Amino acid sequence: MNQKEKPIKENCFIPFMESLDAFSLPEKFTFPFYYQPHPLSLLAANKLQEHLKTQTDWEHNFGLDSPKDESALGKMFGVLVVQTKDKQLGYLAAFSGKLADSNHHPFFVPPVFDILKEDDFFIRESKVLTQINNEIKALEANPSYLVAQQYLEEVKALVDSRLSEKRKQMKMAKDRRKAIRAKQKEKLSPTEYKLLEEELKNESRGHQFCYKRLAKFWKARVAWTEELVNSYSNKIKDLKHIRKTKSAAVQKQLFSQYCFINQNKKEKSLYDIFLPTINDIPPSGAGECAAPKLLQHAFLHNMKPIAMAEFWWGKSPKSEVRKHGYFYPACRGKCEPILSHMLEGIDMDANPMMSNPAEGKTLEIVYEDEFLLVVNKPAEFLSVPGKNVQDSVMLRMKQRYPTATGPLVVHRLDMSTSGLMLIAKTKELHKELQHQFIKRTIKKRYVALLEGLVEKEEGFIDLPLRVDLDNRPQQLVCYEHGKSARTKWKVIEQSNQQTRVYFYPITGRTHQLRVHAAHPMGLNTPIVGDDIYGQKKDRLLLHAESIDFLHPITKEQMVIKVDPEF
Repeated sequence: MNQKEKPIKENCFIPFMESLDAFSLPEKFTFPFYYQPHPLSLLAANKLQEHLKTQTDWEHNFGLDSPKDESALGKMFGVLVVQTKDKQLGYLAAFSGKLADSNHHPFFVPPVFDILKEDDFFIRESKVLTQINNEIKALEANPSYLVAQQYLEEVKALVDSRLSEKRKQMKMAKDRRKAIRAKQKEKLSPTEYKLLEEELKNESRGHQFCYKRLAKFWKARVAWTEELVNSYSNKIKDLKHIRKTKSAAVQKQLFSQYCFINQNKKEKSLYDIFLPTINDIPPSGAGECAAPKLLQHAFLHNMKPIAMAEFWWGKSPKSEVRKHGYFYPACRGKCEPILSHMLEGIDMDANPMMSNPAEGKTLEIVYEDEFLLVVNKPAEFLSVPGKNVQDSVMLRMKQRYPTATGPLVVHRLDMSTSGLMLIAKTKELHKELQHQFIKRTIKKRYVALLEGLVEKEEGFIDLPLRVDLDNRPQQLVCYEHGKSARTKWKVIEQSNQQTRVYFYPITGRTHQLRVHAAHPMGLNTPIVGDDIYGQKKDRLLLHAESIDFLHPITKEQMVIKVDPEF
C-alpha cells in the first residue's frame, strides 16, 4: 500500500488517493442483506485484500497456502466507503470476531465493545466464573467423592440382591405352608388343625419381621452412603446454581453496556435491540460482525456511509459455504436487528425480497390433460407464496383452475431455479403423485453450469443439510442434526473454465444441489449466478430439465423434458 494511503490513526479513515472521476456515488446506501458491490466498494475491497497479502503486523493462518491444514481458519472482512465532513472520500476496514487472537490491529476499526479489555468487568467476572468452574471440577474429580459414588452403586445393587433373595425364600415358605394346610386339613381334628394354623401364622410373622429388620438395616446403610455422596453433590449443585445466576447477570450487564448508535447518535443496547425479537436474547457473537463495527465507527467520527461490502478471505468452514474472495451479505440472525437500528433514517437500496420477482413473467404449460399438467417455471419465480410475496406457481394455478381440489403443487423448486413442476388437479391425484415422490419412483434431472472445472467425470455426493438458524434460508452441512441429502452427478462438457453437469437428486432438501455444488466436500464449484453460495449474476444457471413419472390414471410412463435457456 502507498504510504499516503495509510489510515489516519485518530479515526482509521483511509482516503482514496487516486482520481475518482470514473466513479459516481451511489444514490442510496447498500441494502446489507442482498447486494451487488458498488464499484467504490470493490475499489476499497481490492485495497484491503492487497493489505492482507502484504501486511506484517500480525500472523493468521488463512489456509491459502495449505488448504488441507485443519488449523486454518478463514475470516469475514468488510469495507465501508465513507465521506468525511470535509467531503473527502475513503473507506474503513473491519474484520468479524477476533483476528490473530486480538480485537485490535492497525488498519482496522476497533470493536464496538471490547470484552477483552483488561480492566473491564467482563474480564473480572470471567475470572470469578473460571474459579467457580475450577471448584466444580475439583469436587467432581475428588477421589473420596468418586469412591463414595461407586460404593453407593455397589450397596444399592447388594440391597436389591439380598432383599430379592429374601423375598424368594419367603415365597417358597408361603407355598410350603399352603401345601401343608391343604394336606393336613382332612387328616387333623379341628383342634389340631387350629394349633397347626397358629404355628404356620407365627412362622409367617417371623419371616416378615426378619425381612423388615433386614430392609431397615440396608436402608440405613444406603442412607449413610447417600449422605456421604450428598456432602459433595450438594456443594456441586450449589456452585452450579451460583455460576448460572452470576453468568446470567454478567450476560445481561454485558448486553446492557454493549451499545450501538445510528446517524442521529441515538444509542441502543444489544439487550434492548434483541428484546423484541423472537429469540429475546442476543445470539452468540451478535455485534462482532464487520458491518456493525464499521457503521459504529463511522457514526462516532461523523462520517457519512456511502456503500458497504463484506468478503470472505481464506479457507471455507466445514459447515457453511464460504469461498475465498467472494462477497457475502450480512447475516440476518445476528445483524438484522442491529443494523435495523443503526441504519434507521438512511435511504437504502430496495429490499428485493419485498418486490415480486415473477411480475411480467408467464408460466409455460408443457403438458396437460384432464388430470394433471407440467409447467416450465421461469427463474426467480416462487413455487408457493412467500412471506412478503403471494404471486407464485401455486397462486397462478389456483387462479387458472378455480374448481380444482387439493394443493395443486406436487413438489417445489427454489425460487431461483427454473424448470419443470408437476401440478395435480385433484386432491386424490395429488396424494398419489406425492406417494411416488416419497417412494422415490419419480426421477428428475437437472442441468447446471458450474463456475470452474470439475476433475472427475461423475460421482455421488452425500452431505446432510440443515438450515442455518442465524442466517435463513442458507443451509449448513451438519452430520449431527442435518437431514440426509444425496445427489448423483455427471459431467456433460467443459469449456471456458466452466463445467456443465447433470444432477440427479435422490433426496429433495432445500438448496441441496446448490450446496452440493459449492461445498468443499461436494464439487467445490458453485453454480454460476448462485447469489447465496457463489457469486450473484443475472440468474442462477440451474434448470430442472426432465421429469419421469407414472401417470396415476392412464398408468403410462411419462417422460417430459425442456432444455435450459443457457
